[in-house]
Amino acid sequence: MVQPCAPRFEHRTEPGPVLGLGTPAPRLSWTVTRAEEGWRQTAYEVQVAGKVFTVRSAEQVLVPWPARPLRSRERAEVKVRVAYGDHWSPWSEAATVEAGLLDAADWTARFISPVDPGERAPVVVGHVEVPGPVRSARLYATAHGIYVPSINGRRVDDTVLAPGWTSYEHRLRYHVYDVTTLIRPGENVLEFVLGNGWYRGRLGWTNQRAIYGDRLALLAQLEITTFDGAVRVLATDGTWHARPSEVLADDLYDGQTTDLRPHDAPATGVDIVEGDLTRLVAPDGPPIRPTSVLPARKVWTSPAGKTLVDFGQNAVGWIRLRVRDLPAGTTVVVRHAEVLEDKELGTRPLRSARATDTWVLSGHDEVLEPSLTLHGFRYAEVTGVPDLREQDIALVVVGSDLRRTGWFSSSHEQLNQLHENVVWSTRGNFVDLPTDCPQRDERLGWTGDIQIFGPTATFLYDTAGLLRSWLADLAAEQRPDGSVPHVVPEIDRAPEFRTPAAAWGDAATVVPWTLYQRTGDLQMLERQLPSMSAWVDKVAALAGPDRLWRGGFQFGDWLDPTAPPENPGRAKADPDVVATAHFARSSWIVAESARLLGRAADAEKYRTLTDEVRAAFVRAFVTPQGRIHSDAQTLYALAIEWDLLPEAEQRVAAGHRLAELVRDGGFHIATGFVGTPLVCDALTSTGHLDVAYRLLLQTQCPSWLYPVTMGATTVWERWDSMRPDGTINPGEMTSFNHYALGAVADWLHRTVAGLAPAVPGYRRLLVHPRLTPELTGAAATHLTPYGKASVSWLRSAGHLRLDVHVPVGASAEVHVPGAEQPVTVGHGDHRWLVADPVSCSEGR
Repeated sequence: MVQPCAPRFEHRTEPGPVLGLGTPAPRLSWTVTRAEEGWRQTAYEVQVAGKVFTVRSAEQVLVPWPARPLRSRERAEVKVRVAYGDHWSPWSEAATVEAGLLDAADWTARFISPVDPGERAPVVVGHVEVPGPVRSARLYATAHGIYVPSINGRRVDDTVLAPGWTSYEHRLRYHVYDVTTLIRPGENVLEFVLGNGWYRGRLGWTNQRAIYGDRLALLAQLEITTFDGAVRVLATDGTWHARPSEVLADDLYDGQTTDLRPHDAPATGVDIVEGDLTRLVAPDGPPIRPTSVLPARKVWTSPAGKTLVDFGQNAVGWIRLRVRDLPAGTTVVVRHAEVLEDKELGTRPLRSARATDTWVLSGHDEVLEPSLTLHGFRYAEVTGVPDLREQDIALVVVGSDLRRTGWFSSSHEQLNQLHENVVWSTRGNFVDLPTDCPQRDERLGWTGDIQIFGPTATFLYDTAGLLRSWLADLAAEQRPDGSVPHVVPEIDRAPEFRTPAAAWGDAATVVPWTLYQRTGDLQMLERQLPSMSAWVDKVAALAGPDRLWRGGFQFGDWLDPTAPPENPGRAKADPDVVATAHFARSSWIVAESARLLGRAADAEKYRTLTDEVRAAFVRAFVTPQGRIHSDAQTLYALAIEWDLLPEAEQRVAAGHRLAELVRDGGFHIATGFVGTPLVCDALTSTGHLDVAYRLLLQTQCPSWLYPVTMGATTVWERWDSMRPDGTINPGEMTSFNHYALGAVADWLHRTVAGLAPAVPGYRRLLVHPRLTPELTGAAATHLTPYGKASVSWLRSAGHLRLDVHVPVGASAEVHVPGAEQPVTVGHGDHRWLVADPVSCSEGR
């Protein structure tokens, strides 16, 4: 029987009721299960608060809200059912949505800040009297800083580091909590511990503090509805008070210091401080919270006599440590690091970040766990706890609570480990925004990193909501002339850091385009198009009439393996060629986006610009024989994959030259951030699949698998972040958890396993696995907007078995290896058993 699932709202993915939605007319999406062969949706009905709306349409992803827009705080139950002709399915289960506070006038609260904050993290306290049983209660909250809320001594939920990091000057996110079960008749106490977070803490490598302001402040509104229908509101105002907490110091880079001994301090008042409520926005994506716990794998004593702990996995979070029978005043210190060096904690990659948590104990048995900091680490050094046992310490993994949507496996264990490393680097660097690394004095939203990693990220996790929010910050911080900051949110406004740079600024065009390709969300392009166009217009102004982007500051092919440790931007690829190639790519994206949105004049404008830039690229940088200036792997990959070579002979020659460079380099990778996502695709599309596989499966440095042979559990920032002798690369840019070079995983999904979108949003799948003698099988699964799609292939005993699952609402173009023509199939399970073309070719 056909059965639709409960609808989703916009790009929110949390289970259960969706609270605090900032869109009064949310688009709906649903999947359909158990449909018989040949079934297809021809109509749907949406039931909103008991009223039914019928629509004749085959659409089931991001369909328009059919009812009147929701008002602030309004709650609605929504069901869907679908039809094929005159046959209707049962109704889905209900999904519940509740609007947030949609207008600044909905807030009676005001920002408050402790009058005398002192040295400790403050606790801000309010009281409310409730006369009877509670029907519902909602807490709306945000802060200048980060906050930990509790009611009557109980944590509100497991959300951490709220409200996260946005471009605070333009957009400040608030969260909504259902606190009905925490409110009781009589007096209720609402408390918030305030921490520095991104607002007032240290940010970046220049030791800047309090970039956004020097006072922590809270905005909170608790609305309680009793069964008699009365609503009582506790809103932050001048009647609240503050007191010092146990936290002596807190910083995202340096750690948290906590004194658990009882302390007496008088309560102080609060000031009402400035805070523009029109900045407030509801979340687009999931909150930050603990997502798993890793037990200790090993506890031992180092040569220097230090107690070290290995958790077996480089991750992001903090330590949970149980202590017993230690006297009051005992100091426990935990230091963190990603790697060991000389059998001790390898802290050089932390740069100035202390990454140290300290507790002064109360004398009771207790569990030590911070809440106002975050670390990237695999190893910990613990002092102050004699005879530490493995069962008493664990790593709490923390990050944005993204829904996992993509998986890959193969017959090659090292390749599987590489993919697992990519997954863990994604988990560790999606903490409210896409960051570069989690361990040192940086952890910033570098535009270049997510621009190249976006396709991989969107396959592995549902990042649409998080990236939608980040793109809003990018547009907000884009300068009037169209320039894009190198990091978003921006932290360094020095002139040299405000110079437009190719690949980094191109995040303004590429990331929205990637999201559209993976979700089919045209609204994403429509919202971002002014930002996208402004970036291309800025580059056009820089390039001038000859359409070549030359000179000025460029990151270039960042961290090319030939770049010296002290100068990671000194790549083989000429930066002018890299920049002009990106100019052409972004112009093409804007032209296509405008065409899709029906803006014919803009489409024509940017299509003409694209043609001019491509022609200039060839005139300036490409020989008639297809050689590209500076003769680097990256440049051939860009030219091939971005259609910069108009003559077929040049494209063929460029493919041959790229393959020759890879062979001459001993099948070692020779690309930095810019070329790495494209080099295997370029080899594949020009007929050099065998070279792409040899490049992929190389294990000597530099290569993707070299870190695997060195025991890596995440992707490294440099190809040689750790040298073969176990020493750490001396360069400043030496993280061991940095997803950029893991962008090859997108090729694993699309080409090795063979699962890709043939049209935006996966309504039509492209199944095209490319086989190699080195692998006997591979598989990929992705939760598309229409449901689960999967591909697996297995070579055995001269045969190839190909299994494909297509979700209801989608179809697939399947290229069965060895067959001359692809076949098109509808939803359901499909299997082919054919002669193994690899075995046949080997036999010949």
